[in-house]
Amino acid sequence: MPQSDVSIFENQLDSLSMKDREALRIDAAPIDPLNSAEGFGGFLPIIIVAAAGGSVLFGLLASGSGEPLLLTVIALLAMFGVFMLFGIAAGHIRLGARATPSDFLKAAIDAHDEPHIIANPDGTVLYANAAVERILGRHEAGPFSALETLLTGDAEGTQAYFQLTRAAERGEARREDVRLRPSVAGRPSWVRISVRPFATSDQSSEDVSPRQRLVSWQITDVSSEKSREAQRIEKLEASLAAFDAMPAGFMWVSSVGGAILHVNAAFEQWLGYPAGALRVRNLGLAELAGTEGLRLLKLMATIPEADQRVIDLDLTRQDGRIVALTLLVEPVGDQSELGFTITAINRQTAGLVDRGQQDVRASQFFQSAPFGIAALDAEGRIANCNTAFMRMVLDGKPAQDVLAAEALCRTADPEERLRIEAGLGEALTGRGNIQPIEITAGAQREFTRRIYMSPLAAVQGGAAAALYVMDATEQKVLEGRVAQAQKMEAVGNLAGGIAHDFNNVLTAIIGFSDLLLQTHRPSDAAYRDIKNIQSAANRAASLVAGLLGFSRKQTQQVTVVDVGDVTSEMMPVLKTQVGEKIDLKIQAERDLWYVKADSNQLYQVVLNLVRNARDAMPNGGKLTIKTRNVPERESQKMSGVPGFTPGEYVVIEVADTGTGMAPEVMEKIFEPFFTTKGVGKGTGLGLASVYGIVKQSGGFIQPESEIGKGTTFKVFLPRYFVEDGEDVETVLPQTIAAAKKQLTATDLTGTGRVLLVEDEPDVRHFATRALRRQGYQVIEAADGLEALELMAANEGEIDIVVSDVVMPEMDGPALFKELRKRNPSIKVIFVSGYPNEAFRETMGSDDFAFLPKPFSLPQLAAKVKDELAK
Repeated sequence: MPQSDVSIFENQLDSLSMKDREALRIDAAPIDPLNSAEGFGGFLPIIIVAAAGGSVLFGLLASGSGEPLLLTVIALLAMFGVFMLFGIAAGHIRLGARATPSDFLKAAIDAHDEPHIIANPDGTVLYANAAVERILGRHEAGPFSALETLLTGDAEGTQAYFQLTRAAERGEARREDVRLRPSVAGRPSWVRISVRPFATSDQSSEDVSPRQRLVSWQITDVSSEKSREAQRIEKLEASLAAFDAMPAGFMWVSSVGGAILHVNAAFEQWLGYPAGALRVRNLGLAELAGTEGLRLLKLMATIPEADQRVIDLDLTRQDGRIVALTLLVEPVGDQSELGFTITAINRQTAGLVDRGQQDVRASQFFQSAPFGIAALDAEGRIANCNTAFMRMVLDGKPAQDVLAAEALCRTADPEERLRIEAGLGEALTGRGNIQPIEITAGAQREFTRRIYMSPLAAVQGGAAAALYVMDATEQKVLEGRVAQAQKMEAVGNLAGGIAHDFNNVLTAIIGFSDLLLQTHRPSDAAYRDIKNIQSAANRAASLVAGLLGFSRKQTQQVTVVDVGDVTSEMMPVLKTQVGEKIDLKIQAERDLWYVKADSNQLYQVVLNLVRNARDAMPNGGKLTIKTRNVPERESQKMSGVPGFTPGEYVVIEVADTGTGMAPEVMEKIFEPFFTTKGVGKGTGLGLASVYGIVKQSGGFIQPESEIGKGTTFKVFLPRYFVEDGEDVETVLPQTIAAAKKQLTATDLTGTGRVLLVEDEPDVRHFATRALRRQGYQVIEAADGLEALELMAANEGEIDIVVSDVVMPEMDGPALFKELRKRNPSIKVIFVSGYPNEAFRETMGSDDFAFLPKPFSLPQLAAKVKDELAK
């Protein structure tokens, strides 16, 4: 704070408007109600009145005619004089100057033993009482310089002075307790310096900013208070010293996070920490006892019976070794938020526990075992158990004197209870070779425990049987996953195996339907029947495609895809699917990454998910489709999800506000033919095919659902990195109707000689008739060997080969290799219900075309014409 040049002895209050009673005015009752004059000015009117009265009196005396009047005046003056005497005697009338309020204020502050300074916010001293010089000492630059010299001798005082001066400049109230150097006799050792702004009587507190107010500095002696506080601290330290010297350990643990609030020296020594080190490290009990140990001790603190709050537990020392302790857990008062205390006895300290070295080692082994151990008495009660047993069987609750059957059967069904009781009966009667029993534990029965029971040799007063508990939760989960994977794989293999035969049958049905439709007019009676046959065959083909999708054996036409474009293009179709009751929104993030997938299959994935969401909202709701990028850092949060590999993904999120799904339903939603819909309303292949398509595309699908709140499916597709110079053109999906319309409008006629190789007679006959109707010459072969003979007989005359893949004698890939040996430029189209990726992997070449079964007449004719035109 800037210092003023005003001396401490100058009264700066008079330099303001104090003389005019405008500064520091104290409103009070007048000292004399009859006298409002001050100083000599108060006597002047009286003298003038007396002089005038005397002149009148002497005039009357001189005239000689005023004797009666004179006597009257004299009488009045006598009465006035008597009243004046009585007034002076009673103290109502005083002769002399009247004292002002500021004089009383100055006198009161000057007589005060505590220093008091009144100043402007800029440090200009307006008033300082006499105690300032006595306590602070005299300084030429003023009282603030004296105060600064006194306080800035150490860091603590310097900081306090800085805080006080800054508060005064800002017009803020503040106080600091400061220790003074005892260099002057009578100076206190501790003072409390208070800064308080105030407004004068001519200033309104609302109109004057804090920086314009006067500041009152008051220095109070608090030496006695600090002395009493120091004595209390000394007594407390003495108590703590005795507390630290106790042969037992003591610890106070917070209920929030298990933080250690206090610990004595004995406990620190047992844990390998220097005295006082553990108290300042903000260590948690979980670092000493583990997370499960902390949970167990917190639970024990809530038990009302004191004998149930004693436990043998091993804690981890600073050097990583363990120390065996017996702990007594007690709550702090009746308020759980205050935490709990632990009183500990070191079982390894000589003289405290009457145990041999072997007993101590056995106790350590017993308590530190990672599996549960319990000893049963002859009545089947738990005589002793370790912490792992309490955690795994009783959720951390003490188990002493509890019947083993009650402990093990808490969540058991009747069948499990019978097995447990029978096993305990055999163990207590001394029979061995008892088969292990699996039980469920936990509030939601989410844990699986495997119990081993063993009889013990009969010893007087000893345990009759032992229980060993192993955690089998993870093993059961893995077994379930393996079984589920094997089941899904078996169904997939079955679907892939029968797809070839089914597709051959469907190809013949669809193909001959096309031939019949070409010979009938729409007005014919049979035309409608043929269309129904074809429609049913197409539905059957969709079911087979769903099975192939689930088994990941569906044909993929992989291209670079912008998922945002795909979902946006689907908006009209999806609007038709969901109807008017459902509010459909599509939200696509900007600058979406590319993925590499089959756009038509992605179309099918989104369509199936939207249909499921629609069925889950029969009364309407909200359906949101979001597409966004997922960077690798975000995906790391899902590293614990089984089957998910962190990386960079594009996610398609389909969320509805429907009825939601129960956990037991969620476990089966991707199984083929599983459906919650009514008969005839679903095939159970929608989500199964979605699962297969996503997996075949290298992605991951994550369902989330809650009853009454809705369901969200997240489809993660790996990001595709576009190389420099690569031309990217997203291929949008085509609906079946659009594809048929395009094929119908195309001229499918052509010329050329086609070698058709097909072992299925119905399919071969249909394909031959279809191609001949379009103008092609067709040579038929029933297998690969016959095809080679026909090629040799018609060398140089075959333009293209259309061949099945799975055939007797010689299959399609073998035929392909032989054909290329004889004629490297021969064109080949494979037709099959299997994906073309498998052929390319086995043959090492992709120089062939592929047409999946089942196919229609227009599709076969269009494929042949396209290949011949290349």
